[in-house]
Amino acid sequence: MRPSRRFWTRSAGSSSVTFTPDLNACAALVRRADPDRFLATMAAPVATRRVLFPLWAFNVEVARAPWVTAEPMIAEMRLQWWRDALEEIAAGAGVRRHEVVTPLADALPPGLARALDAAVAARRWDIYRDPFGDAADFEAYLDQTSGTLLWAAARGLGDADETVVRDFAYAAGVAGWLRAIPALEARGRIPLLDGTPDGVRALAAQASDRLARARAARARVSPEAAPALLSGWQAGDILRQAEREPERVARGALGLSEARRRLSLMLRAASGRW
Repeated sequence: MRPSRRFWTRSAGSSSVTFTPDLNACAALVRRADPDRFLATMAAPVATRRVLFPLWAFNVEVARAPWVTAEPMIAEMRLQWWRDALEEIAAGAGVRRHEVVTPLADALPPGLARALDAAVAARRWDIYRDPFGDAADFEAYLDQTSGTLLWAAARGLGDADETVVRDFAYAAGVAGWLRAIPALEARGRIPLLDGTPDGVRALAAQASDRLARARAARARVSPEAAPALLSGWQAGDILRQAEREPERVARGALGLSEARRRLSLMLRAASGRW
């Protein structure tokens, strides 16, 4: 049974979004599995939800596919299912009926569906226990997952400079990755090339530099596309925490208080200064 709660509203002066059970199911999935992106999307203009919720729901499904089974072959098949679905969307015909795939097909042009294939393929790293080969491998993983997802979201809403979006996405991706370190290590993964305090500090500093570079070029992301970048609203604070106190990473202690988290989102949403 699909959730009955509706996340779509109509408000004066905003574009209306037609409520459908599939869109509501995507919103409910994101609310449960990715509450930060859910909050960011609810803080964005109503009309953006038609694009953002299907994309975030797609990311939830793809990100968890490698972890729901201990059998690598089954995990590979789950990822291939999503690659096949994206191929159908890109072809523009014969898209399978699914509560995430169907609204995703409505939200994405074929070119962005093709681009998202890289985000699914990169998740094969999550299936196995091999460490990243070098810094280039690690950066490619984050760029293909966090970067490609955010690029699809921004470009699905409006005009945006891809380099700016990917710089911002890298910073947000590193922030999220550092928060996930204890869980990844508990599952037997080796998530960092250098997990020492100095290594963590250097990684956070590099990501902060890319965040600053993206924000300095904020004008190259249109107001229509900007709401997609609200999803990374905590990145700067988390990266500063990791740089100043890298021991927080191992303790799983990165992050803002609930009050500060919501206040900072409110301020960025109101100002448009992601």
